Amino acid sequence: MLLTALTVLLTLLYPLAIWLGHGRVEPRWLALLLLLAAASRLPALKLSSAARWSVAGALVLVGCAVWSNLLLPLKLYPVLVNAAFLAAFGYSLTTPVSMVERLARLREPDLPPEGVRYTRRVTQVWCGFFVFNGSMALATALWAPEAVWTLYNGVISYILMGVLFAGELLARRRFRRMHDA
Repeated sequence: MLLTALTVLLTLLYPLAIWLGHGRVEPRWLALLLLLAAASRLPALKLSSAARWSVAGALVLVGCAVWSNLLLPLKLYPVLVNAAFLAAFGYSLTTPVSMVERLARLREPDLPPEGVRYTRRVTQVWCGFFVFNGSMALATALWAPEAVWTLYNGVISYILMGVLFAGELLARRRFRRMHDA
C-alpha cells in the first residue's frame, strides 16, 4: 500500500519536478526521479507484462538521459506510460475478456452479456484516450516549451482522465438503469 502511494505520488509530481529542475539540475541527475519511479513499480513486474515493458522503457529513458544529459528522454516518460496502458488495454481487446470487463468482474462476477459488450466498448474508448493523450504528450515533449509540457502532462492530462472516468461512471449508471428495468 505504501509503495502504491509512492508510485502514484511520483507519477503525479514527476512533470512538476522535471519543470522545476530544468535549468537548475542536470538532466542526468533528474533521471534519478525516473529511476525511482521505475523502481517503485518493481513489485508489479510479477503481475503484469505491461508493467515489465513500462519499467524496461523507463530504464531505457533513464539510460538515454544519463548518457546524453538531455531533458528530452525524461519528457518522453508520459508517452511511455500512455503507450503501456494502450498496449495493455488494446491487447485485452484481442482476448475474450477486455481490461474493463476484468475490472468490472471484481465487483460483479456474474456480468450479463450486455455488460460484457458495454465493458468492451469502454475499453475501446480508453484505448482512444491513451492514443490521444500519448500523442499530446509526445507533441508537447518534442515541440512545446517546458512550461507547456508540464501544464499538459502534469495537470491537463489528469483533468481529461478524470473527466473521462466521471463521464463513464455516469454513462454506466444510465446503462444499468436502462438494462435493469
